[in-house]
Amino acid sequence: MITSLQDTVTLNNGVKMPGFGLGVYKAEDGEVVIESVKAAINNGYRSIDTASLYKNEAGVGQGIKESDVPREKIFVTSKVWNDEQGYDSTLQAFETSLKKLDLDYLDLYLIHWPVKGLFKETWKALEKLYADGKVRAIGVSNFNIHHLQDLLADCNVKPVINQVEYHPHLTQVDLQEFCTKENIQLEAWSPLKRGALLHEPIIVEIAEKHQKSTAQVILRWDLQNGVITIPKSTKEHRIKENADIFNFTLTKSDMDNINSLNCDDRSGPDPDKF
Repeated sequence: MITSLQDTVTLNNGVKMPGFGLGVYKAEDGEVVIESVKAAINNGYRSIDTASLYKNEAGVGQGIKESDVPREKIFVTSKVWNDEQGYDSTLQAFETSLKKLDLDYLDLYLIHWPVKGLFKETWKALEKLYADGKVRAIGVSNFNIHHLQDLLADCNVKPVINQVEYHPHLTQVDLQEFCTKENIQLEAWSPLKRGALLHEPIIVEIAEKHQKSTAQVILRWDLQNGVITIPKSTKEHRIKENADIFNFTLTKSDMDNINSLNCDDRSGPDPDKF
């Protein structure tokens, strides 16, 4: 169980990843993302999640450099975008990301979406990057069970992570069960459903009971469900507030009530249709 901002989850290759981090999707490159990364790290965060699609890797790298914490204590994730997939182009995309971030290695590199007919080639490129020591761990994002089964059928290295849309309206129970069985860690993007869950009456009631915000209740629910989570914010007070979730515990009935809100509703695309 994650009990503090520095607590880690041990991935299936032995690498330790913080259970809570900062996402920077749609955080503008330059000052905005630099300041949010610095604010997160200087307030105790140790995991930063970006992607080539976000077009802010340079700012993320700058924020890491300008923070008070040495690089080796920070867990950095990036992802290969769909139009970069395939063996050679993935290797190239990785080098581009590394150069923009101005880092010597990545902690985690993910396939952003399962592009049909390409993701296995892409995975072979990730396996090479891993074998060459350029990345400490490799994983996937937005993979459904059948995508994972397809990949696992003939990969040499098993993904450590599957980062998917996950929140009380999309609890992904079958997918989480499958990942648990395969020792693949589930990670949540859009844990607050882009703000759409902040006024959900059941969550509001639970938040009032614990004297916490609805966002804090949802993020706590993620952790108690064993899911790594990376809420996005560019405001320092919100970055601090999001992480202030280690001084209370949701009861079993709280958890059950939040789980009952599932309606398989996505805020982002369906991986099978994307």
